Amino acid sequence: MQDLTSGKPAKVILMFAIPLMLTNMVQQLYNISDTLIVGQTLGVNSLAAVGATGSIQFLVMGFVQGFSSGMAIITAQRYGAHNVRGIRESFAASIVAALITSIVLTITSLVFIDNLLDAMQMPAAIYGEAKLFIGIILAGTIMTMGYNVVSNALRAVGNSKAPLYYLIIGMIVNVSLELLLIIKFHWGVEGAATATVFAQFVTVVISYLHITRYTDTLRLSWSDFKLKKGDL
Repeated sequence: MQDLTSGKPAKVILMFAIPLMLTNMVQQLYNISDTLIVGQTLGVNSLAAVGATGSIQFLVMGFVQGFSSGMAIITAQRYGAHNVRGIRESFAASIVAALITSIVLTITSLVFIDNLLDAMQMPAAIYGEAKLFIGIILAGTIMTMGYNVVSNALRAVGNSKAPLYYLIIGMIVNVSLELLLIIKFHWGVEGAATATVFAQFVTVVISYLHITRYTDTLRLSWSDFKLKKGDL
């Protein structure tokens, strides 16, 4: 892993930040692809249904990204201090906290999904498709959380490139599967949402496999999950 505490600060920060900026761009393309494909294949009402739920997605996903980024700060501090044991314990605590939070967030959002749509004054013509699309996306919150926790842990130990590469792979999977489910199997907006969640699952798996193979400092054992109150 790259040691961000040595070398010329400007160069080190720039080389670390460029993949972060590219990741943000790819993430936007990831989101836009749903809109483009749905608009071109399913029509105006389906496009409106997907677009109208964008604020709910932003609310939930924004929380997920901020939550996972915040937890990675502790991991990064321990990496800078060369505290390998502390890095692993922090990563393990992040996984547990993320799992608990994802379950609570998913259940809460699905229980109140009608209230959210009603508060947004969702038109009756697109209500059904909007609920179906956002319901699947919210049910897959744990996948979004999983990718963000793992990718932020990698960034915490100096690797901002791998999360970018795996997000690109996820975007390719998302677009390919979305086209297959919508055009070949006629799943409608359900296909768009399912493809997005599955693509996020793929990014979680390959990102964690990267850790198990290439990132010894984040490679966990069961003993790392003996959490302390302070860690949580």
